[in-house]
Amino acid sequence: MSGTQARTPVAADGRLGSAAEHPGLSDPDYLSRRRAIAALARGRRVGDPYPPVDYVASEERTWRTVHRALWRAQGEYACRAALDARDHASVPADHIPQHAEVGARLRRLTGFAFTLAGGVVENKRFLGSMADGYFHAVQFVRHPAVPLFTPEPDVIHDVFGHGIHLSSPAFADIYRLIGRAAMRVRREDVLQMISDVYWFTLEYGVLDENGTPKAYGAALLSSFGEISRLPAARIRPLDVDAMLATPYDIRGYQPVLFSARSLDEVADTLAGFLEGLDDDSEPRRRPALESTGSAVGGQPDRGR
Repeated sequence: MSGTQARTPVAADGRLGSAAEHPGLSDPDYLSRRRAIAALARGRRVGDPYPPVDYVASEERTWRTVHRALWRAQGEYACRAALDARDHASVPADHIPQHAEVGARLRRLTGFAFTLAGGVVENKRFLGSMADGYFHAVQFVRHPAVPLFTPEPDVIHDVFGHGIHLSSPAFADIYRLIGRAAMRVRREDVLQMISDVYWFTLEYGVLDENGTPKAYGAALLSSFGEISRLPAARIRPLDVDAMLATPYDIRGYQPVLFSARSLDEVADTLAGFLEGLDDDSEPRRRPALESTGSAVGGQPDRGR
């Protein structure tokens, strides 16, 4: 991994540094607000009702800033399937939507809904809940000082990434495919294999459209900086074994992306891998990873 890829935008002017330098991980006032919102998830089961968040003016301004930037960037760099899904998602430009607002629309379109996450969600619960039409999502908003990048998933990532995905039956079917596989297995090493292919597809996947890489992964769709550098990214053909052998760092830009020719190819490739996966599967051996990508805020990604 290059020095640039191992580092993180930590200031509004794009200055790079370690993830720990980002104000979203170091500002005590911000962290207090984040903890208060995340605490609403404590003790809740998948699908339990929960209260809305009374977002403050600075959080609403952050949403509007990111909406303007991402809307343009997605229009240029997102794949056709993602843009078609966006047309149905009705992502509001003027306010942060509550989970209930997002979920009501998703239920009508694909049968999915958000369920509340406050932080780290273990693989079995996070992945397995997709089989029943639930996606773990957070309610807190990224730090206002660096609105176009966050070192952890936030509500902007969940709505602009997974909310757009789950407005599309084709994407929703892939989420359910992953969820059914996770429900069948108990071994953590096998669950981690599922998490890793989820990472390289539904979070960071790319499609080749007429020779041009276009983003479909939720982390790319919600990351202004990363989707904008897609033409310069190192992109490899879709290959599950290669994914499982590729290390990644959840704290910064990804050094390697995997590209398919269509969303159907993604679904078929994942089905071929996942449908035969169970607790007797022999985990692929791979290099030791600096980070194993534990699921945070509903996904093991950085949700820029």
